[in-house]
This record gives sequence, C-alpha cells and structure tokens, in this order.
Amino acid sequence: MNDTVILAAGWIQTGTGLGNDIKDLIFNVAIPVLCGAFVVIVGFKTKAPGPTIMAVIFAAIVWGGSANMDTLKDKTTEDITQYDGGGGTPVGPGDQ
Repeated sequence: MNDTVILAAGWIQTGTGLGNDIKDLIFNVAIPVLCGAFVVIVGFKTKAPGPTIMAVIFAAIVWGGSANMDTLKDKTTEDITQYDGGGGTPVGPGDQ
C-alpha cells in the first residue's frame, strides 16, 4: 500500500479520536458545569426564588437533552424513516 494512503488513514483516525474525546468532554463536563453556573449566577443576581427555579428548570432541560443525544438521534431517525414511508403501514387515515 502507498505510504501516503497509510499516513492519511492515520491522521483521519487520530482526528476522529480527538473529535470523539472533545465531544465527550463537552457533553459530560462542559454542559453540566455551564448549567450549574447558570443556576448559581441567576440565583445570586436576582435573589428571587421565581427566576432561580426557572433557571433550574431550563438548565435541567438542556442537561437532559445533551445527556440523551443518542436516544434523541435514534428517535429522529425513526421519525424520518416513518415519514419517508419505510416504517410499515400508516397508523390512521391522516398518516397516508
């Protein structure tokens, strides 16, 4: 095999590994830390329970969405497949 092809495959594999590591770092560390900082900052700035509770709810939605990216990806794929007619028979007359 050509040395250039082997070198390119090595760089692609290294780039893929770094991309996966960065993605894991963002989803497992950065987003939870930013959600916690958002709640703390809103709590200290407003010193009111209403906005702080809303900040907790919004942070939980963002954190939950980022933690369930694989599930959401699979659900989106199912929806697209169903919409394209590859998911079997339609459920009702409105789905045809």
